[in-house]
Amino acid sequence: MALLDQADRTYSVTLIGPVKASGQWQHKEQTGFARDDFTIDFANRQVTCPRGQATKSWVEAPAQAPYIAARFRPRHCDPCPARSSCARGRAARTAYFLPQQLHELQARNRADQQDPAWRRLYAVRSGVEGTIAELALGHRARRGRYHGLPKTHVQHVQHVLTAIAVNIERLTEQDPQNATHRPRRPTAFQQYLVSHGFPRPLWWRQGK
Repeated sequence: MALLDQADRTYSVTLIGPVKASGQWQHKEQTGFARDDFTIDFANRQVTCPRGQATKSWVEAPAQAPYIAARFRPRHCDPCPARSSCARGRAARTAYFLPQQLHELQARNRADQQDPAWRRLYAVRSGVEGTIAELALGHRARRGRYHGLPKTHVQHVQHVLTAIAVNIERLTEQDPQNATHRPRRPTAFQQYLVSHGFPRPLWWRQGK
């Protein structure tokens, strides 16, 4: 999240990429009170749990940076009837979250990831990564072959010519708009899936 925020504020560049899901057991098991169920009041430096109890501790320790830790008191958590849905073990609940600017950016990105338009936009990355991999692995463009700027410039020209050749090769593989050929027939396994009603889910990064 810090990288997304820095790219936007420093370079006015919007990075597009998936935000890692929460690693809390409540989120993984889809039960109990996850961090998103808590209300964070950045102005008053206070966190309120779903049962209405508020924290008195707000720690911004360098060892936990950039995360902030808000700890509840045992006298609030121990008698709570929903304790098993909130905290495991004998310790009271501690809520960890990012500073306000990064926290809001994280929430917006997670919401955007559910939008089909965002998925179609992110699907472009797969084509870009494939192109980079082809140049780096297939045409040995990862490392410099020579020492010194004059010789390196010669290799730079070679890379440009290689990139042009790759683009031409890909253009020749595309079908013209007035093509009359028929698409390839489905395989026997594909016909079996269709006949038995088995779904064939698409890769989510294709944006479909």
